[in-house]
Amino acid sequence: MTLRAGDLLTLTREGLYCPLGRFHVDPIWPVERALISHGHADHARAGHGSVLATGETLRIMAVRYGEDFCRARQEAALGAPIRIGDVTVRFAPAGHVLGSAQIAIEAGGVRVVVSGDYKRARDPTCLPFEVVPCDVFITEATFGLPVFRMPDTAAEVRKLLDSVALFPERAHIVGAYALGKAQRVMMLLREAGYDRPIHLHGAMEKLTELYKREGFALGETPKVAAADRASLKGAIVLCPPSSIQDVWSRKFPDPVTSFASGWMRVRARARQKGVELPLVISDHADWPDLCRTIRETGAGEVWVTHGQEDALVHWCGSQGIKAKPLHMLGYGDDGEAEPAAGDADEEAAA
Repeated sequence: MTLRAGDLLTLTREGLYCPLGRFHVDPIWPVERALISHGHADHARAGHGSVLATGETLRIMAVRYGEDFCRARQEAALGAPIRIGDVTVRFAPAGHVLGSAQIAIEAGGVRVVVSGDYKRARDPTCLPFEVVPCDVFITEATFGLPVFRMPDTAAEVRKLLDSVALFPERAHIVGAYALGKAQRVMMLLREAGYDRPIHLHGAMEKLTELYKREGFALGETPKVAAADRASLKGAIVLCPPSSIQDVWSRKFPDPVTSFASGWMRVRARARQKGVELPLVISDHADWPDLCRTIRETGAGEVWVTHGQEDALVHWCGSQGIKAKPLHMLGYGDDGEAEPAAGDADEEAAA
C-alpha cells in the first residue's frame, strides 16, 4: 500500500502525531512519547513520558525544568537514523538556537520534514540550517510576510556599539530572550571586538552558564546586583524584554532602551514598546529565506504552521506547490512572537 503524508503525520489536540511511530512532535500537552525540535518553551514542555531530542536540547530542558522533566530521555545524534515503530526518523540542524533540529520522518518511500523554528542567517552559537530534501515540508512562518527582510546582523550589533561609544555616560539595556538570542548577541559583540563585561539580568544566568559549559567563549558576564545598577555608566546590560520598561531598568544611569528582535523591523512595534535603539536581530527565517528553503527542499507539498500562514500558502500556490495552513495553537511564543508575561523564556523577569 502506498503511503501518504497524512499516514505519517496527523494533527491532534496535542499537536503533530505520527501514528506509525506512536509519537508526537513538539506536543503542547504531556504525551507518552515526544520528539522535541528545540528548547524554547512553546516547543519543549515538561511532563512527557519519554523525550527524544539532541543532547543540547535535553540539557537545556534539564536546566529550565529540572532533571526530572520527563521519565526517560534519549539523545538523537544529528543525521543518525532512528527506528521508531514503522518509521525512521533523523534529526538535522535547524540553525535556530543551540541544539535546534528539524525532524525528518520517513516510511514507504515518503519523507516528511518538520522544520521546527529555523533561520538561514549566520549564528555563531549553533550549527547552520541544513536543507533536507523531502516530499512534504512543514515550515514555520513567524515572519511569513514580504515586508520581513532582515538586515545584516553584524551591522545591527555595530549600531549598539556605536551608541555605547556616543553615549558613554548612559547604560544600554538590551532586551533579548534568555535562550538563544541573548547568547547570540553576546557572541556577536565578542566577534566585533567588545571585550568589556556584559552584565546580565538574573533570568539570563543559568542558560548563559550552560552555553559556556557547551564551549562558547562569552567572556565575563556578571549578574547585575541591585546595588550596582547606578554605577554601570557605559555598560551593556542584557535582560528579558519585559524588563526594559520595568522599574528594574530605571535604576540604571540614563538608560538607553534597546530590543534585539526580528519584530524591530516594524518601526511601529519599536515605538509601541518605547524602544530607543531597535536592533533587528532575528532567530527565524525571513520572507526570502522561507521561500528559498521551500524551493530547495524540493517538496511538492508544504504545510505551514504558526505565524503568517496565509501569505506563505498563497506564495506556494503561485509557485505550483500544494500548500495548506495548519492553524496550530500554542506555538510562536519563544521570543520572536512576543510571549505573554510569565512565559518560561522570561522566567524571573519580574
